[in-house]
Amino acid sequence: MTAPAGADGVDGVDAENTEIWDVVVVGAGPGGASAAYAAAVAGRRVLLLEKSELPRYKTCGGGIIGPSRDCLPPGFELPLQDRVHAVTFSLDGRFARTRRSRKMLFGLINRPEFDAQLVEHAQKAGAELRTGVTVTRVEQHGPAVPDRRTVAVVLADGETVLARAVVGADGSASRIGAHVGVKLGQVDLGLEAEIPVPPSVAEDWKGRVLIDWGPMPGSYGWVFPKGDTLTVGVISARGEGAATKRYMEDFVARLGLSGFEPTVSSGHLTRCRTDDSPLSRGRVLVCGDAAGLLEPWTREGISYALRSGRLAGEWAVRVAEANDAVDARRQALNYAFAIKAGLGVEMAVGRRMLAVFERRPGLLHATLTGLRPAWNAFADITRGSATLGGMVRSNGMARRALEMLDKRMDTSSGVGPAGRGVGKAERSAPEAEAEADTDTDAKTEAPEAPEVV
Repeated sequence: MTAPAGADGVDGVDAENTEIWDVVVVGAGPGGASAAYAAAVAGRRVLLLEKSELPRYKTCGGGIIGPSRDCLPPGFELPLQDRVHAVTFSLDGRFARTRRSRKMLFGLINRPEFDAQLVEHAQKAGAELRTGVTVTRVEQHGPAVPDRRTVAVVLADGETVLARAVVGADGSASRIGAHVGVKLGQVDLGLEAEIPVPPSVAEDWKGRVLIDWGPMPGSYGWVFPKGDTLTVGVISARGEGAATKRYMEDFVARLGLSGFEPTVSSGHLTRCRTDDSPLSRGRVLVCGDAAGLLEPWTREGISYALRSGRLAGEWAVRVAEANDAVDARRQALNYAFAIKAGLGVEMAVGRRMLAVFERRPGLLHATLTGLRPAWNAFADITRGSATLGGMVRSNGMARRALEMLDKRMDTSSGVGPAGRGVGKAERSAPEAEAEADTDTDAKTEAPEAPEVV
């Protein structure tokens, strides 16, 4: 629990009267809310800082797969807008085929409601929330820091908040990630539109999503139905801004959705860490997008944020309890080991899948739509009964198939996620702004191309 800083205070800080939190979490998205919940459940004094007022919009498809569901707090009721039982796959608008499942594959949510509900659970567990607060930097040395067990979180208005441990969950342009030294190996640009549609159109999409393998290497588009609104988006490697925007426009037009006005058109950069990117520095940990943790092939990030956030919250408690730098370092390394042993393995397989997909999208399309074992594997992964990494490790056929594909392509040649979309100056620090004009003219919804039997 909190304790006064005592006689170790230095000039600039009233160590006797300044409140010191056990854990301060920066960012109230899925990762930050999960970290705050985990630390608060452990009985620690937790402060959750968020720069926006809640609820707020985030560019995100809003798919909740099995691993996401399994990481939610006890008693959490998902605010589902739809339950997906069918997926239509197409290859740049061609060769569309729909696969169906009796069991639900995954659910669809709107991020504002989902994030706000996660924060409410963290608050009920004891975390304190402050919104409208921008963190400019963290300091672990200097006049703002009263002793070696404390981190100073400096706010834009000049206020300093003190903590025994800090969790950075402040998104893909993370200031905390920059402090830790997060290194990027892959940057992609996603464009998205929220398109209201009439009941007749909404009914055509109910319970079914579309995934379109796109025209640029590694790109794809999606349609996610959420009641009377369709979330439509595309993603591709950063640096292809004009082509990505053109893909979005063509995708929306092809679907017959151009006649409907979006309520929101937005853009967002997603960033994947390199294998050797740090996850901590001193008493500061990073999780979720701030750590560059997301699935490289699909760029799915909610489950990675929830899982890494929970681990960050649990290990932040141990860091907060550490009495010296050596012990704090040990706990931070244990957090990194837990991440790498789980999510790190998944990301490694995801990178290999992305490299294959960039070179041979038609092969993956034919496999998913034409081979029942591949479809069953997709369904198991989305439901959470299996993981891609686990399948490659335990299933000899899956492992041999991926190894065979690996041999057919030179993944060290720069094709694939290593360095993908990342400039030289960006490899060691996140940037602040998305790069493209995201004023997409995306407007309505439409049926996909004729279905292949």
